[in-house]
This record gives sequence, C-alpha cells and structure tokens, in this order.
Amino acid sequence: MKVILKFTRPYLSLIIFAVLLMFVELAVDLYAPVLMSRIIDNGILKNDTSYVSQYLLIMIGISLAAFIAGIINSFIASHVCHMYSYDLRNAIFKRIQNFSVKTLGRFRTSSIITRLTSDVIATEMVLFMSLRIMLKAPLMVIGSIIMSFIVAPSIAVYLVIGTPFLAIFLFITARTGMKIFLRIQQRMDGLNRFVQQNLEGVRLIKSSLNGPYETEKFDQIATPLRRDTIKAMRLMESIMPVLLIVMNLSLLAVIWFGADAISTNQIEVGNLVAIINYALRMQGGFSMFAFIIISFSRAKASADRMSEILTTPADEKHMEVEPYEEQSAGNVIFDQVSFKYPSSGQYVLKDISFTVNAGEKFVIMGQTGSGKSALLSLIPRMYQATSGQVIVAEQNVNDWNINLLREYIGYVPQKTVLFTGSVNDNVRWGDNDASTAEVESAAQLAQIHDSIMSFDQQYETRVGQQGVNLSGGQKQRLAIARALIRKPGILILDDSTSALDIHTENKLFDALKDLEMTRIIVTQKIHTAKTADQILLLDKGEIVGLGTHSELLEQSQLYHEIVASQEGTVND
Repeated sequence: MKVILKFTRPYLSLIIFAVLLMFVELAVDLYAPVLMSRIIDNGILKNDTSYVSQYLLIMIGISLAAFIAGIINSFIASHVCHMYSYDLRNAIFKRIQNFSVKTLGRFRTSSIITRLTSDVIATEMVLFMSLRIMLKAPLMVIGSIIMSFIVAPSIAVYLVIGTPFLAIFLFITARTGMKIFLRIQQRMDGLNRFVQQNLEGVRLIKSSLNGPYETEKFDQIATPLRRDTIKAMRLMESIMPVLLIVMNLSLLAVIWFGADAISTNQIEVGNLVAIINYALRMQGGFSMFAFIIISFSRAKASADRMSEILTTPADEKHMEVEPYEEQSAGNVIFDQVSFKYPSSGQYVLKDISFTVNAGEKFVIMGQTGSGKSALLSLIPRMYQATSGQVIVAEQNVNDWNINLLREYIGYVPQKTVLFTGSVNDNVRWGDNDASTAEVESAAQLAQIHDSIMSFDQQYETRVGQQGVNLSGGQKQRLAIARALIRKPGILILDDSTSALDIHTENKLFDALKDLEMTRIIVTQKIHTAKTADQILLLDKGEIVGLGTHSELLEQSQLYHEIVASQEGTVND
C-alpha cells in the first residue's frame, strides 16, 4: 500500500486542505447537538423565543459554512483522485514498457489490463471516499463518544458498552474480506484472459461450431468467481445487522436510563436529546463501516497487485537517443551460444556458432520447435543468451545501448501485429518522424503500395483490430514496410513472408537486394533458400547444416528431404 500511496505526495497540500474542510463539516455535526440542547433547556422550556431565534441563526450560519466546506472538499477530492489515477496508470504503463520480454512473461496480459483499469479505479474510489466520508465516519463515532461524555458522562457510558465488541468484529471482518477480494481479483484475471483468447479466436470457434463448448468453459471459470463474490457480499452484508443490533441496544439503554435520570433531576432534557443525537450520529458512522470495509478490502488487494508491478525491477532502461539517418549493414556472430527460457529447464539452443557477413541474405530453416524464433530473439536482446555471446556489428549485444541496438534492427515477428488506426499510422509506427514520401517508399519496397492505392481511402484506410479487414499477405507486407521505414542495418524476417505468393516474394527480395542491409530470414520455402548466401539448418536446437543450397544438398540428408518434399525431385 505504501508504494501506491506515494502517488498522492504531489497533491499533499490539496489533501491537507480537503481534510481541514472535512474537519469543518465534522465540527459542525458534533457541535449541533450541543446547540440543540441549549435551545431546548434555555429556550423552549423557558419560553424564551429570542434565545431560540438567536441559536437558530447560529445553527443556520454554521450549517451554511459546513455546506460550503463540503462543496469545496468534493471538488478538491475529485481533482486529486483523477490526477492520482492518471499518474499511477502512467507509472505502471511506463514500468511495463521497461520490462524485458523475460520479466513481462511473469504477468499475464489479462492481469496487466485488469491492474491498469479496475485496480486503479478501486484505489481511486477509496482515496476519494477517504477525503469525503471514510475518514469522517470513524471520527464521527469517536467524536460523538467524546462529546457524549462531555455533555452527560453518566448516560454516555451506555453508548460505549458494545464498542469493544464492534471493534473486534470489524477487524476480523476486514481481514477476512481482504483475502476474499484478493481471490476475486485473481479470478477476474482468469476470466478476462479467457474472454480475450475467445475473442481472438472467434473465427475458428464459429467455423468449428464450438460455441457451446466455449460457453461451458466460460461457465466453469465464472462459477468460482460468482461463488467468491457471493461469499464476500454475505460477509459484508452481515456487518450492518450486527452494527444496528448493538447500536439500537445502546440507544435503548440511553433512553431508558436517561428518562430515569431526568425524573430524578440528574440531567436536563436537552442533554438527553443531545446524547440521543450523538447515538444516531454514531449509528450513521457505523453504518458506513460496511461500505468502508468493502471498498478498503478491494483497494488493498488492488494496491498489492499494482505494487507488484511497480516494485519489479525495470531491466531495460530506455534512453533518448538520436536515430541513425542511414544504417550501414552489419554482421552477426553467434559464438558457442546456448539458451533456455527462464521458466524452462531445457535448452532450446545448444552450442550455436555461425557468422552472418554484412549485406548477406542469410536463411534459417528447420522444423517447428527447432529454435528458430528463439535464435532470432537473441539478436535484438529480447532475451539474453544463457551462455556464449552474440555479436552485432562487431559489438557484443550486451554492450549495446538497448535503444541504439533496436534502432539498428528492423524486426518483423512471426505473428503479424497491426494497430488500430490508418495504414499510414501503421507504417509510420516504425518511424514517427517519417515523411509521406518515406512511407510510400517503404510500402513500395514491401510490395504493398499498389494494394494500398486500390483501397477507397488509400493510405488513410482504417486498419481494423489486428488487421481484420486485410488479407494475410497484406498484413505481412504492411508489417515489413513498418520495419523498412526505419532504414535498418539488419532486417530480421521471422517467417514473415509465409502468406506471400512466389511472384510477390521474389519481387520483395529483389527490391531488398539493392539496399545496404543484412537480411536474416526464417522460411520454410526452398525457392527462397536457393538465393541465399548462406542457409542455416536447425534441428532440436542444434546446427545440423550450414552452407549454400548446393552445398547442403550434398552434405545434409535432412535438407535433401526438405527439398524433395517441396519439389518432388531434387535439381541442383
């Protein structure tokens, strides 16, 4: 909770002012019964109308002051809370941007979304209500007890008989509620994750008529969430009846013994009325405790989850650097590199050594799970090699400034990622400062320009979520254009031309051939490999072949089989 509360520090002066205004409201509420007792004892019972009028004017005046203080307090509380949530959400998002892929893998996407949305809102609401009523409610209870003892100690004692029991009951309820609400938030993460996956695969689900099966799975996930939510609500709903029973018994005792004290002239009527008013104020304060415990329990669970992100070390420090205007082709060297994912004990790459010369077309081939994507992820330092070293442009990747390294590399992942916006926005995402001419030039190199010009709005055509309104080949070429606009020294295509026909792919690689650029390409297509300067053949994380097309045909039985499976006959 301390980690989250630090985001209120910039607004500490406003918070103090809001609390002072809340104290004005509280003081008026606590002093009003005293004025009422004086009006009854010294005015009404003595038929002194001028006294009654005088104190009524005083009550109206202080009530007006409390009203104004309340309005200003609400305005300040609202401002502070919105600024706090803005700062907190930005801080969480910024921290996530500085996580490495390894660290980011610790948090599920759905969980991050929940923390950035509902968890922030939960703490924001608690902060707002704290400045309005959450702090006021317990102070009202404490203040009412103190004022009751000042007015009539002999009667006030009956108000506090049940207070120790209520304090213990509320403490236990709050502790239990926090545990349940934390579990609810975790179950909500799972629900969001399932919905996200379901929506991403909606076409497959509909085409395979698996809607009823998915609905059943959703019910299996939603049922525990419903069960825990009901348990939490039942627990919280038990607070109010218990509070009312104890407070009503205390109030009955006050009235019973207060009436007896009046008959024996031990206290005045006005004092009993004041005590009853304080009892009602205590009841109102206690009635807020159920809401306070629910809100605080949720906020505590949310704060702990957000703190987990904010206290996780940011292992990638991004610094502002001047981008290269033009990149020169660089070499890539793997020197006895082995690698395993942080969450796995098995190596996906074992003792990998090879050299990609500057300007080469270097093709990587291998079966699914052979380690191709893992190998590529080590070049822009998405992950760090477990052993050995990776060298880019004569420099170990660990010694590169991470921004400069990734500025130097154009990377197109295996799964095409497009963003909601225009075609122009998606291409320019690779270089926000690119001109219109540079956007079109990158699109022409990627062989997507003619397709874009055929759209109704051309470069301003809106791209649906994940490029839903584009074909697979159009999405891949758009992603390649986004990488090319960076003018990288090294271009990495991780099976990013799989949806292109042979003619379009040939035109693409012919266009790239004239650029000052090293091209590292993962592919399953033999016709692409034939034109490569070198072909690296992987199998189960190990190099089983390295050379040109003709060399591998002579040296590698596996490569020979791949060629035969695609071409039927093997022609050198």
